[in-house]
Order: sequence, then structure tokens, then C-alpha cells
Amino acid sequence: MAKYKFGKSELYVPALSFGGNVFGWTLDEKESFKMLDELYYNGLTFIDTANNYSHWAPGNVGGESEAIIGKWFKESKKRHDIVLSTKVGGTMGDGTKGLKKGYIEGCVDASLKRLNTDYIDLYFSHYDDLETSQEETMETFNSLVKAGKVRYLGASNLEVERIESSNAIAREKGWAEYIAIQPLYNLYDREKYEHEYLPLVEEEKLAVMSYFALASGFLSGKYRNLDDIEGSSRKDMVKGYINERGMRIIDQLEILAKQHNATIAEIAIAWQVHKPSISTPIVSATSSSQLKSLIRSTEIKLSVEEIALLDKESEY
Repeated sequence: MAKYKFGKSELYVPALSFGGNVFGWTLDEKESFKMLDELYYNGLTFIDTANNYSHWAPGNVGGESEAIIGKWFKESKKRHDIVLSTKVGGTMGDGTKGLKKGYIEGCVDASLKRLNTDYIDLYFSHYDDLETSQEETMETFNSLVKAGKVRYLGASNLEVERIESSNAIAREKGWAEYIAIQPLYNLYDREKYEHEYLPLVEEEKLAVMSYFALASGFLSGKYRNLDDIEGSSRKDMVKGYINERGMRIIDQLEILAKQHNATIAEIAIAWQVHKPSISTPIVSATSSSQLKSLIRSTEIKLSVEEIALLDKESEY
């Protein structure tokens, strides 16, 4: 799979990044190792995780995903073939969170230990911490870059003005800046990214790793009415998409899917891959067949007219 330069960094990544929240949650260690092997052999060598994945699963405390990835690194000897991103700041199983100096320093060392590595390619602030000064957070992140523990910095779930002001502080002080963001973005959830984040992305040439590329499964076409989600674990996440606009999007995806001999989900992801400002959508899979479908989505060539049709039918 072809690799592309990731924003202003010296990292080269594939068209998709793999969301590691499944490791230690919906995939046990053995299944996770199998998936990691398949990712590697298919050229999907960009893995995104977080220190708190997957604290929400029964019996988990956070760190499970990193620990599995780290064990795979140790056994496979493939650490240097992988671009790795992880995060700090989200709630751990014990309720701790934040972006204070001491907390970040403790968390990065714990992540490095779990991951069996001495560096993280891309380190994200997972959630904002309004009780800690941005100067303290950015100075701490800069010290991690200087120490070689982290190569580049990113921001996930921060409002655009907070990213902008954090980077302004970093530039003024000569510190490392956020070079990447992780926003919610898909054919349905377009407005916030396109209206708020995109101007800053273009101005500062930020790399973009979009999450929920399939709108929690809605853009697979599986859920077309409220009866379809009854009893589903995704009910609360998907019900807001089942409306007139949502159905317009699904109908247009279905037309293009038939024309390209593809699935609705593959066309939805292909649309994002074709968007110039999206560096690499974050996707996930729990089976070989799902992974093959994700790979096929990167091979679909949508015409300018087809992209325009999807843009029109998904207007907000």
C-alpha cells in the first residue's frame, strides 16, 4: 500500500490508520496478534491507540490495548516498521485524567513501558484540561520531544480555538506544536469539521486523522429505520442518523456502490480518502473480511462528479 507524507512531519503513512481500541476489548490477545499481523502484511502500518483503551470493558482498567501492541512489538520485532500514535488525558479506569505536567510525565513513561518501545511517533492530548494552563501542557509536551520520548504532537477532541492558542504559545516559546488533529468527520458529520477546523487545518497545514468514519456503523447501510436498531448495542449512537438526510446519504451511497461493485461502507470511506484535507481516516476491524473491505475502499476511484453527488446529498 502506498505511503503518504503526514502533514508537516517526516512520517510516511498509508491511506488508512487502524484504531487500536479493539485490542483487549472486542479482540482478545490471540485475535489481536492475528489482526496486527494482517495489518502489517497488508501495509496498514499506522496504528492509533490511547493509554486508556479499553478501560470501559468489564474487568479492564486502561492500558490493555497498549500492552497487547507492546507484546506484539516484542515478539514480532516490527516496532520500527510501524507508525504509532497514542494519547494521554482521557479517563483511566481509576478516574484519573488531565494534562498537568506530572500526570503527563507519569503517563508517557507508563505508555512506553506497556508498548515496549522507547519512543512514540505521535502523542495526542486525548481530551482538553481546562484546569491546567496551556503553557504548562505545551511545555511538558515539548520536554518529551526534546527527550526523544515523543516525535510529534497531536490534539484530539480539543476545540479549534484551543488548538490555535496552544500552537501560538508553542511558537512564541520555540516549543513543539500540535501538527495533527483527530476530529469527528464522515459523510453525515461534516459541519463542525468543515466550518470550524478546516480553516485552521489549511492555515497551519495540520495532518488530519478523522474518527467515526462510518458514523458508528450507520454508513454501512445496515440501519435504515428505528426497527433495525432495536436491541442493537449501537442504538443510542445510531438513532440520531436515521432521518431524511441520513436516508438521502445512504441512497446515494447505494447507487455508487452498485456502480463500483462495492459495499456502501467502502464508498463512504473512499469519499473520505478522496478528500484533500483528510490525511488518513481511522478505521477498525475485528475480522479478516472486514479488513479486506477496508483495504478495498482505498482502491476505489471516485470521479469528481461522484464526489460532488455525495457532497450534494449530504449537505447540511
